[in-house]
Amino acid sequence: MLNSTLLWLGFASTHVAGDTIPSPDTLRSRELAEVVVSASRVPESILRSPVSIEVLDARRIRLSAQPSYFDAIENLKGVQVLTSSLGFKVYNTRGFANTTNVRFVQLVDGRDNQAPHIGAPIASALAPSDLDIQRVEVVPGVASALYGMNALNGLVNIITRNPFDSPGLSIGQKTGLNHVADVSVSAQLYSHTSLRYAQRIGNRFAFKVNLVYQRGYDWIAANSMDLNPTGNSSLGLLGADNPALDPVNSYGNESANRRTLTLGGKRYSIARTGYYESQVTDYRLLNLRGDLSLHYRFNPTTEIAYTYQGATLNNVYQRTNRFRLENYALDQHSLTFTSPSVQIRAYRSREDTGDSYNIRSMAENIDKSFKSDNQWFADFTSQFNTDTKADMTVPDALRDARSFADRGRPVPGTAAFNTLISTLRAINNWDIGAALQVKSWLYHTEGQWEPTKVLWKNFRQQTGIDLLMGFDFRRYVVFPDGNYFINPTNPGHNLVYGKEGGFVQASRNFLDDRLKVTGSLRLDKNTYFDPRLNPRLALVYSPTESHNLRLSYQNGYRFPSLFEAFSNVNSGGVKRVGGLPIMSKGIYENTYLVTSINTFQAAITTDVNTNGLSTSQAIQKNKGLLKASPYTYLKPEQINSFEIGYKGLWFAQRLYVDVDFYYSAYRNFIAQVNANLPKGSNSDSLAYYFSTSTMQDRYRLWTNSQTRVYNYGASAALRYSLTTNWALGGNASFAKLDRAENGDGLESAFNTPQWITNLTVTNGNLWNGIGFSINYKYQRSFLWQSELATGTVPAINTVDAQLSYQLRKACVLVKIGGTNLFNQPYYTFIGGPAVGGFYYTNLIWELPRK
Repeated sequence: MLNSTLLWLGFASTHVAGDTIPSPDTLRSRELAEVVVSASRVPESILRSPVSIEVLDARRIRLSAQPSYFDAIENLKGVQVLTSSLGFKVYNTRGFANTTNVRFVQLVDGRDNQAPHIGAPIASALAPSDLDIQRVEVVPGVASALYGMNALNGLVNIITRNPFDSPGLSIGQKTGLNHVADVSVSAQLYSHTSLRYAQRIGNRFAFKVNLVYQRGYDWIAANSMDLNPTGNSSLGLLGADNPALDPVNSYGNESANRRTLTLGGKRYSIARTGYYESQVTDYRLLNLRGDLSLHYRFNPTTEIAYTYQGATLNNVYQRTNRFRLENYALDQHSLTFTSPSVQIRAYRSREDTGDSYNIRSMAENIDKSFKSDNQWFADFTSQFNTDTKADMTVPDALRDARSFADRGRPVPGTAAFNTLISTLRAINNWDIGAALQVKSWLYHTEGQWEPTKVLWKNFRQQTGIDLLMGFDFRRYVVFPDGNYFINPTNPGHNLVYGKEGGFVQASRNFLDDRLKVTGSLRLDKNTYFDPRLNPRLALVYSPTESHNLRLSYQNGYRFPSLFEAFSNVNSGGVKRVGGLPIMSKGIYENTYLVTSINTFQAAITTDVNTNGLSTSQAIQKNKGLLKASPYTYLKPEQINSFEIGYKGLWFAQRLYVDVDFYYSAYRNFIAQVNANLPKGSNSDSLAYYFSTSTMQDRYRLWTNSQTRVYNYGASAALRYSLTTNWALGGNASFAKLDRAENGDGLESAFNTPQWITNLTVTNGNLWNGIGFSINYKYQRSFLWQSELATGTVPAINTVDAQLSYQLRKACVLVKIGGTNLFNQPYYTFIGGPAVGGFYYTNLIWELPRK
């Protein structure tokens, strides 16, 4: 392992004996002995990995400046993190980020720990305990040739400690404080208690148990930036005077909650009032999770293991909308067989969303529960007309009309308001309620075989070729609840969706083992799509043991997730429909783009308000602006990616250098398009149907972009050992959207800062077991685009630091630290929470057993 400070990213060892820099020769041997498995699915030297790969081991994690390994991953080269809440972080690499990243895979010991219905993990809900981590491997970029569906942007593989090799008792207690100097809430306590116990029983049996209990108070999403600032600009109504105000984290005042009213001969865009997120959700965080593993060894190299993982979660989570997860449950049973040449793994994951709810739908339907939209807008119109007849100014009349229409509106914090929340969270229809009631299952079986390792040794000796073969079989099963999912082909029965595939990989060394060539080919078949081939070709040239050049080309496909294929959601008057023909037949063919409808309506408003036209005249003048939707049913998403890189050691093995460059082309981005159907069938009246929101049926359809998109980037990491204990480290990543062939506006938003940098200073043993690390992070501002909100995410500048002390005789590590040390709140995306300072202590007691 890279156990010295030479390769630290600011991470120090928990064992004082490892806190000193060994001699160059010893260090060099350790560097060359670093082994990873995720890049090629077989053990190999990290220096000779055919693709970029980043590693954290347990010792560096424990003395990182961050409170957990999940946070420490953020400072690895090329990694972007989206923080949806205190307990929910989403990783991404190489662009096109979103808050439910179905293009990035999260594995635990090779098992996918996603929530089945969305095809992406619920952050750390089912992740291992900090105490049980052996190492974390991050592979940026395309990995679908070996890992199949979803691994287009990369993967993280969290590898835990085997109880045969790491028996003992470990107890950890983190205590933290956040919301310091927060004007919206007082400082809040955080607690994270963890326990690991592992034991061998004889030479053949071993077991381990992990428990984690986490409590805290979440980061608050209270961004008041107006997403509709020009809604009434033709009337000069801006800022607080805008009656179509739509603050980012206020819900119930979005486009579906607005109408165009003709008042006094002018066209006004009016929104209902809405509620801020903090008024309709609970920010208390709770996560109870654990796992049990039973291991049996037939001999020292052959083992079978059963693992159960389970978790329950109360937290805030984000997709297109933000959700409150309440009594959310996720568990997984797995069975794994491992031998020198064969690995077989089977697991089943189960998900139950419990009492969770859609925060936006909650706010919308609290408003509608006391007064229907028709009645509210009628009351608003009546009071406005009364006020203007009494010579009240327009801005004052608009405010008074809103106050009048809002009479009797439920007041946050009251008993009646809380009762209403309890009622709505049980109604599984987002047009009138807010419940998220999903039950789903994932069944997965996979295996891999290295025939040249044991059975075909003679073939390897004669040809020099190493072979690896593998297969996987996956099925998603979801209960059709009637709001989120339906079964379009067999009503009343569970919905089943899946894929199967296999791969073969061959590698051979040339030029006296200085050149290694690896080729992979994968074939996947989805239930609703033809088979797809994913090839990968990689070359690694090592003129010396310390210097390694790599070159690779990869092709990847992603089949639509269960939600993208089959969703059937009614939400605030907008129906979100899956992109398979069995879900949306007849809709795609007759819809018109909402972007063109909005442009059409804005042109009508301008002509009426500023050019003196009647509404009918303005409709006829501008009807040519309406555009039929050109989009159609879903196809698999595709990427072609090229990468070149270098890893090496310099200056007597004190300087580590890791550099890579990539260029990628995406086709058939899976994304959503907003397109509406007219409520009438008279083609001559289309313009009149689309001139008002009440004469349209709103749809949000899963489809593919018609644009091919290109992006490129580079990253570099430098780490230098100054003295026995002092080390400096830094990394920088650059990502750029190169071009889009057509620019149809539907290509998945890039959502990635051009620059992310980290600088680290560390000393694992400053004096008598006292160590420290300081990490500075800079992230450049960037444009964020999503269905919930679009805007510029400001630049991030943060400092994280920790001071640690090791009591060697007592086997205790004490750590005091803070992230965002200077408490400057920042956003990682528009619509998410403001992340402030987090200050913590961490106490770990570890008693190893032999």
